[in-house]
Amino acid sequence: MKTYNEDIDKLIKETLTEEEAKFYDDLDEQNVFQMVWGLFKGKNKWIMYLMNFMTLVFFGLFIYCLVQFFNSEITFDLIKWATGSLVFLIGVSMLKIFAWMQMDKNALLREIKRLELQVSSLSGRMSD
Repeated sequence: MKTYNEDIDKLIKETLTEEEAKFYDDLDEQNVFQMVWGLFKGKNKWIMYLMNFMTLVFFGLFIYCLVQFFNSEITFDLIKWATGSLVFLIGVSMLKIFAWMQMDKNALLREIKRLELQVSSLSGRMSD
């Protein structure tokens, strides 16, 4: 059974040139792995490499603080290492949230481009 979206896509592709139709197909919805690899493309890929490097550093420091926490017997040291663990774990979480926000931004940009293409296609059809 065809869905409404498939009918709309077919109608849009009929009005597009071959080049525009190929571009429209490239804007199709991505799975999670495609979205993750999409973070490392474009002008800001350097910041994603930096963020992932920092995530690894923070995770390593979190593990170090956790090991030190379990090896401590003095209350002050336990508080110190627990606080360090918590700070680095929050740092890892914040960096992951940043990456997910970038993936969401890329998905929104892709949808906006699809809408622009659809509006362009419909305006070209109406002028004929």
